[in-house]
Amino acid sequence: MRFFVALVLLMGLVVVTPTTAVCDCVDLGRVSDYYFEGAHTILFYVGRRPHARVDLPYCTLYSDSTIRITRTYTCDTDRIVVDGEECQIGTVTSASTSAF
Repeated sequence: MRFFVALVLLMGLVVVTPTTAVCDCVDLGRVSDYYFEGAHTILFYVGRRPHARVDLPYCTLYSDSTIRITRTYTCDTDRIVVDGEECQIGTVTSASTSAF
């Protein structure tokens, strides 16, 4: 019986772990600056250190674009306002889990 319970718990971890690794969320509440990297990517900075990268595949960013964060804790498929229009986020990558 113990073996069966241990096997079920192990299988549960195998199923849940990749899901949490794929879905990245970042707290953008401390962000002090941002930089546009290409036409679809924003790099957010806390001080002089990169904090997160946000990809916006369905919106175009220009050098004079303005952005507004709608939620401080931002995850994949959340929304961000670019030039007054809501844009869906494709992926959010944290600097602590990935190297830019």
